[in-house]
Amino acid sequence: MVSPAQTPQPPYFAVIFTSIRTDGDNDYGETAKQMLELASEQPGFLGFESARQEIGISVSYWVSQEAITAWKENIVHRQAQGRAKDWYRAFRVRVCRVEREYGF
Repeated sequence: MVSPAQTPQPPYFAVIFTSIRTDGDNDYGETAKQMLELASEQPGFLGFESARQEIGISVSYWVSQEAITAWKENIVHRQAQGRAKDWYRAFRVRVCRVEREYGF
């Protein structure tokens, strides 16, 4: 069963990655799986959520901006970032501080 990421009490940080894909897989599926596995092993990683229709939205949660920067600079992640034009027609990255959370 799919469920929202279990995050701690705020504050923490969210990286929102919004994208429009190119046609074809171009090894995207396997690379995305590997990146999620690698990210989940990084210090400060808290969770991940993703949905895709015409626009894909992926949100990763992190304990600090330093943890986000370390993930951005991870060498394997950098190599995947270098293939962005193979996979995306357009994308945006937004980094946010989560101040409040509620739900059930």
